[in-house]
Order: sequence, then structure tokens, then C-alpha cells
Amino acid sequence: MTAGTYTNPVLNADWSDPDVVRVGDDFYLTASSFGRAPGLPLLHSRDLVNWTLVGHALERLEPAGEFRTPRPDCGVWAPSLRYHDDRFWIFWGDPDQGVFQVNAPEIRGPWTRPHLLKAGKGLIDACPLWDEETGEAYLVHAWAKSRSGIKNRLTGHRMHPDGTSLLDDGKVIVDGDRIPGWFTLEGPKLYRHDGWFWIFAPAGSVETGWQGAFRSRGFFGPYEEKVVLEQKDTDVNGPHQGGWVRTPSGEDWFLHFQQRGAYGRVVHLQPMSWGTDGWPVLGAEGAPVAVHRRPDLPPQPPTAPVTDDDFPGGRFGRQWQWSANPRDGWATQHSGDGLRLACVRSVDTHDLRKLPNVLTQRLPGVPSVVEVELTLHGEEPGARAGLAVLGDAFGWIGLQRGTDGSVHLVHRFAEAVAERERDAEHPRPAPEGRARLRIEIGAGARCRFFHDVGDGLEPSGPVFAATPWRWVGALLGLFALAPAGSGHAGAASFTQFRITPL
Repeated sequence: MTAGTYTNPVLNADWSDPDVVRVGDDFYLTASSFGRAPGLPLLHSRDLVNWTLVGHALERLEPAGEFRTPRPDCGVWAPSLRYHDDRFWIFWGDPDQGVFQVNAPEIRGPWTRPHLLKAGKGLIDACPLWDEETGEAYLVHAWAKSRSGIKNRLTGHRMHPDGTSLLDDGKVIVDGDRIPGWFTLEGPKLYRHDGWFWIFAPAGSVETGWQGAFRSRGFFGPYEEKVVLEQKDTDVNGPHQGGWVRTPSGEDWFLHFQQRGAYGRVVHLQPMSWGTDGWPVLGAEGAPVAVHRRPDLPPQPPTAPVTDDDFPGGRFGRQWQWSANPRDGWATQHSGDGLRLACVRSVDTHDLRKLPNVLTQRLPGVPSVVEVELTLHGEEPGARAGLAVLGDAFGWIGLQRGTDGSVHLVHRFAEAVAERERDAEHPRPAPEGRARLRIEIGAGARCRFFHDVGDGLEPSGPVFAATPWRWVGALLGLFALAPAGSGHAGAASFTQFRITPL
């Protein structure tokens, strides 16, 4: 890569189903957050290449009772980010509840509480459009067959301009079953351009799909279609689902995802132009680019969403999300540095996948070293804390208090089909009750675990291959637990969390 070019992916971690909007000289991006809280991440850029995480639009998922435990395949699916009437708007579909929206005067909030615009099962991937020429407003959404029995079609509505209600019962405006070779049509993004209504929508499934464009002179159709981005002879599988944005100088760009297994859905930036036939041309004549000239925007210093954390005052950075809606008392603020997690009592201490009090962040998309210092304060027999790689399968390394009061270094894992964890290595004494924990994540998300309990860094157990968690990439996690019972079970402290290139 040279100073005048960029290399894909521009966001090399699981920023799934991205959408983007420009306001003035600033670009903003949001992504799916499924069942984690806070949800609806908000990223900012000045050049479409370098991004920082500036917050979240959704403090907790609603209805709150539905997300007391992890639901990694539910919650926020494929949000759409728009700017209208001096406000930011995000619409999304929850496959079990319906179409929601939130809005705010500034990207950092305050954001409204979720408003249920359309209730129903299987309503996903919602996107609004305010037609500046006519004052009309519209909404389009897709369908999840797992909830509704319907898929491969897009439904359109007229919407009240204030975004609070729909004005009709809806109509199927694109039926993928009527287009030869098209299947799993979803993820629509709605635009107006050159006198046409445009729907940019992916099809063909997450791992191997393509990006389609649809156009019509009227919102309710009929629409004609064209494939505008596909893998062709590149190594970028399934390049699809994202958003179009125009720079102040009039350049067009398209951000989309690529499914990379345990790494989740990483984000690519494609050049975009308009062909002589009036259709969009994405990438290099419809194939994704690996390296390309940067957008015509002021140069910015290299940045990426923050991963490291010293937890000042016991507060964790915005890169962290709980695996379900949080409850008071899980993390304690204090005067020093370091994250202090309560050893939350649970009947599910044998399976991290069932626990809401795991603090997670995305697995890095390049080979990396993850390290953290851990001290176990909990005196309760069975109290434990550690560093995890969490997916359909999981592995973790950490400390556990024995029935005799001593502390041991433990390393455990569970396969995707296993209902409980088992030892990956024999426990060993950790006499000071503290340890330095390390995971080396190599090619193919193959993880090697290490520990230092005072005798220097030593390897532990076999290699663990990280796996996705439903449609979510694998997550790094910090946790503290104790067996079911009554009373306070103590806490654990984490300090100096670091991710560095391997």
C-alpha cells in the first residue's frame, strides 16, 4: 500500500451489515449488534478508510426481559443509518419483534428509546427514505423465513414523514422468486437518484452471495434488476450488503461486508461510478478491489477502533459489550485503574455461552496477541474468572478458587455440540492468586493459550480453533463467576488489556 492507496478490508473485524451516511465533512457508520448491549455501534470517519468508534445508539435491547440471557442470533439485524430533518435516524428489524427506530440530534446522542414502527415476526433489514422532492416518506424491509416462513422478497410501505407510523398495509415490491437464479434477497437500502427509486440489496446467502441493484420510476414498482458486485476471480467471497455514500466532491463509494468465518463480517470499501446505461458500477467493473486509490478527501492519520483498555476508574471503553442486557453490580467503579467484575452467581458456570455477564469485544481480523493481568479476590469455593474466546465453541484460561481456599490456574473448553466445558490442561497452583493470561491468535483463528503465575510465560493445552457464534464472529471475553448460592461471592480484577499484532 502506498500513501495514495488503501487496502481492504478497511474495518478488519466483525462490523456486520454496515450502513453509512455523510453529514457535512463527516461519515458515520453503524452495524448489526444482534443480542449484545450496548447495541448499534456508531463509527466516525473523515476519509472512509480510517474509522473510530464513538459510541452506541442503543443502551439496552427491548423488550428488556427478552434479552436477560444471551441471544446471539436475535436482536438488532442490519440497521440503516440516515440523516433527515437535522436528526440522525436508525431503523432496524428485530426478527422476533418487528421494525424499530431510534433518532437523535447528534451522533453521540441523546438517542430516543426504541420505537416499534411495525410489529411482526420475521421483519428484518428495514430502511427508510424521505423523498426530498415530494415530501413523501417510505420504508422497505426484508423477511426472515425462520420466523415468518417468508423469504426472498422485499415489502414496501408509505411512512408518515415523522417516522412514527406506516400509512398502509404494505406491498411486495420485489419478489426474488420471480427473478431466475436469485435467492435469499434481503438487506435492502433505499435511495433516490437521477429520477429513479433505487434499492441496493444483496442476495445469494452470506458466504457466497452478490450485490444487486433495483430501480423503478415509482416506489411500488415495477423494478428492474442488475448484479453490480460479485466475487468473480477474486478471493473476496460474497462481497455484498452495505451502503452507498457520496463525498463532498461528488465521488461515490460503497461499503459492504465479507464473511470470514470466526472473524465475522469484515468491511470493504469499493469505488462506485455510474455507467452509460445509468446503472451503478461497483469495484473494478463489478469485482471487489483489494487495493485502490483513496477517496478524494483530506488525508487522515491511520486510526482504527480502539481495542486496548486500562479501565481507568473501573470503567471499560466503548469497544466492550455485554453478551446480554447488563444488570447493576456486574462492574464496580473505583478510584484506581483496572476492571473489577463481581463474581456473579449462576447455575450455568459450566457454559459461558449461557451467561449474560461476559464482557466481550470483537476478535481481531489479523494474527494477534491478546494479554490481560488477572487477580482473583473472590473467596467463595468455585469462584473463577478468566479470558475467553467465545463462539459456538469456546475456550478460556483463568483462575479458580478451590474448596481448600487455594487458587489454581485453569484452562477449559467446550466444543460446539458440548453442553458443558472440560479441562484443556490440568489445573496448576497460582499461589499469589494472580496470573498474566495470553492468547496468540494465528492464521485461521487458531488460538494458543499461555499463562504466567510467577514462573514466566508457559503454554497451556492444545490449539483451539475459534468458531463463529451463530452469525456473529467469535468474541473475546472477560468474566467472573461463582456457583449458585446466596450472598456476595467476591470479585476479580483485570488490568492492562492489550491486543498487539502477532
